[in-house]
Amino acid sequence: MQITRRTLMKIGSASALGAMLPTIARAGFTPKPDGWRHFELRTRVTLPASETGAQLWLPVPSVTAADWMKPGAISWTGNADSASVQTDPIKGESFVHAIWKGGNEAHTLELSTIAATQNRAVDLSAPCNVPALSTQDHARYTAPTHLIPTDGLVKQTSDQITKGATSDLDRARRIYEWIVENTVRNPKTPGCGLGDVASMLAMGDLSGKCADLNALYVGLARAAGLPARDVYGIRVAPSKFGYKSLGANSPDISKAQHCRAEVFLTGFGWVAVDPADVRKVMLQEGAGHLALDNPKVVDVRRALFGSWEGNWVAYNYAHDVTLPGSRNPMLPYLMYPQAEIDGKRQDSLDPEAFVYQITAHELSA
Repeated sequence: MQITRRTLMKIGSASALGAMLPTIARAGFTPKPDGWRHFELRTRVTLPASETGAQLWLPVPSVTAADWMKPGAISWTGNADSASVQTDPIKGESFVHAIWKGGNEAHTLELSTIAATQNRAVDLSAPCNVPALSTQDHARYTAPTHLIPTDGLVKQTSDQITKGATSDLDRARRIYEWIVENTVRNPKTPGCGLGDVASMLAMGDLSGKCADLNALYVGLARAAGLPARDVYGIRVAPSKFGYKSLGANSPDISKAQHCRAEVFLTGFGWVAVDPADVRKVMLQEGAGHLALDNPKVVDVRRALFGSWEGNWVAYNYAHDVTLPGSRNPMLPYLMYPQAEIDGKRQDSLDPEAFVYQITAHELSA
């Protein structure tokens, strides 16, 4: 779609429609904290033998949130010459970095990670006493990234969306409703997308997948002065609310990566936001191509501003990731396994050729 004056004029109607949605919660999709679930994720990697060696970087859960996410034990086996858990001291993402020096044997590694997660929901009806962000975190989560500028067309669009808003909550919700109204999920986008917000707006193409649409939310929110961040992770179980499109429906989760978002609001703290999944439901649920007024869409649209289901494990918040030991360009984010053979980066979106497999198993309490 093209970003035009008409598009910007639709901002007001999007906000109005969001405000008119019924306030009585439906039973169809209403995530609320109801107990922790524990999962084991196993990533099995087999790389072909190589003359000069190979490197592997596997993201591991490194987000700790008292109300919805707890990373656990990490262990691995394999024939790497060295392997260790590393954490970026600035951005916080953790990963296992394995190195093979070369030889005639296939390079193998099997990683096990444990994580606990649960549904999350914030009561947005009234603010409470929530500690403010530190100066450092506020600066970090309002700053531009390589693919998410906060000036130019991003700032112009954000200003138009939030014009007349009377609170941070109002600004955050208006941006959410605008994205739900104006974006499109593109099933042909490779993987989860790049999150190239500058190009999306410059080209007038507001289509893509979760790393695109939720990055657009983050960029517009940051341009409005709201701390916001992408949260990169992976779906690990089916949805308990019957939405096939919102869960992992097989133990093999090699292609179940999903990016979500959060916005920090004074009086509420970090608030869950996932307009991309609203668009996924519209495209994939039931017979597909559902309208915005379809009850299944109305349910998730209401819920995914303020809550999400705990069938998903978070890895990290990091943008612009430089892999230690790599001479290849930085990554927009670290959500997929990454490998290099003889210095050549492998296609992380093609697990069959890579070769890797990720499986999830729910543990008993």
